Amino acid sequence: MRLRRVWVAVLAVAAMAVGIGAPLAQDRTRVTLYTSIETDQLSVFKQAIEKDLPEIDINWVRDSTGVITARVLAERASPRADMIFGLAATSLILFAGENLLEPYKPKGADELKPAFRDANDPYLWTGMDAYVGALCFNTEEARKVGAPPPRAWRDLLRPEFRNRIVMPHPASSGTGFLMVAGWLQSMGEEAGWRFMEDLHQNVALYTHSGSAPCVQAARGERVVGLSFDMRGAREKSQGAPLEVILPQDGVGWEMEAFAIVRDRPSAQAAAVRRIADWATSRRANEIYAQFYAVVARAGVGSPPENYPEGVEARMVTNDFSWMAQNRDRILMEWSIRFDRRMPGRN
Repeated sequence: MRLRRVWVAVLAVAAMAVGIGAPLAQDRTRVTLYTSIETDQLSVFKQAIEKDLPEIDINWVRDSTGVITARVLAERASPRADMIFGLAATSLILFAGENLLEPYKPKGADELKPAFRDANDPYLWTGMDAYVGALCFNTEEARKVGAPPPRAWRDLLRPEFRNRIVMPHPASSGTGFLMVAGWLQSMGEEAGWRFMEDLHQNVALYTHSGSAPCVQAARGERVVGLSFDMRGAREKSQGAPLEVILPQDGVGWEMEAFAIVRDRPSAQAAAVRRIADWATSRRANEIYAQFYAVVARAGVGSPPENYPEGVEARMVTNDFSWMAQNRDRILMEWSIRFDRRMPGRN
């Protein structure tokens, strides 16, 4: 009998706990964020957002840039995402063209660097951070073949680099596409395609990953890997005999950005506007700076060890709208010129 009374008391306390906890859980608004940020960053952002905005519960849906972009477009008639957080700006511009984004200019957006702000009216998206094309140059392997460090893109056309360059495939790699788009914008289309025709003669392999070329160069498998800034700094910091080079005639780049999906339920719409304000803040940019050297707010963060100097000065003037609108055409042209003419290289 006494045992029975104890169990009744325990159950009563549990019931009270549930009764107290339920309203707290119900007070939190669950929002779904589609993203392509790296998996190890998800918990960092979730913890930070929910700490600063305790009334919000983050639900991530994460995949590669191409998969998330295709998913958003496929769901255009019945969107499931409340917000896009950390996806290529060119993808967000595609969504804007499909009328999938809610106009909203976050608080503090005018304090960001101009390149990270939507220049159109209505205002639809905001940049977070940038990744930049770079050369991973293996100094030891280059010395063996007498290849000088390339300081401009056309230096890669020298005969010493024959079959000693590896580059990401632009259809599968965002890094590959930003390089191709950078060449076409900075050189002009005719000269840009002519440069790629000449470069193709020295390329041993096109990889599906933007980081793989730098890894191969770091291992001494190739002399030059066309990759991106942060990967080069990382490989060099791990002891690879690399020089991370930003060609003096300008490098292509892409940014991660966020936007609100239109026509969401009122609770979710209000919640993601608060997230957008947070994502523009200095605190958010300090978190971006843990993973990227170039972020939207000036004066935030510092470059990691072995990061090349003068990156922002070398970034080409990117027309993200042009990149988005011409992506399919560019990739088709690239495939016709190079996919069907891959020599038997190893």
